[in-house]
Amino acid sequence: MEKFNIMLKGRTPKESYTVTTEQVLPDDTNPLNTLFGGRLLQWIDITAGISAHRHSSRICVTASINNVSFNIPVKLGDIVTLESKVSRTFNTSIEVFTDVWVEDRLTARKSKCNEAILTFVALDQHGKPVPVQPVIPESEEEKKRYEGALRRRQLSLILGGRMKPDEATELKALFGK
Repeated sequence: MEKFNIMLKGRTPKESYTVTTEQVLPDDTNPLNTLFGGRLLQWIDITAGISAHRHSSRICVTASINNVSFNIPVKLGDIVTLESKVSRTFNTSIEVFTDVWVEDRLTARKSKCNEAILTFVALDQHGKPVPVQPVIPESEEEKKRYEGALRRRQLSLILGGRMKPDEATELKALFGK
């Protein structure tokens, strides 16, 4: 009964908050001694997946990586901190934001170097999608991400061929159509 009540009430993003810290080692770098993009994607996927699991209490699989930006090169020896939390849910899917920070090992200065948005699907013990509880945003940033999630979802569905552009009411409203 307790779990059922949690499902009705929803959960806040802070309940799914996950932090991972890694140091960039030689096996993580390319010939320029900067972090492989694929390695960073791996770290993002794992950290975001833990957030999705914490929100849903289910095994979650990556459905899509909706956005990734590489803004600052991450160098050999730098310390990378990934912070993830759930931004919104839709029936069985879970959108997770991950912010990536790099800490220069010599100056200890931290800079946001990446932001990623991933979508996961919660599964039952048979590998079938299951409904997940809603998100209850608290901070202004959480509310902004929550509100934008429907537009991001509609765009993803259109690009995946699962929604017609004229059905995307949130996107049409964004562009005044």
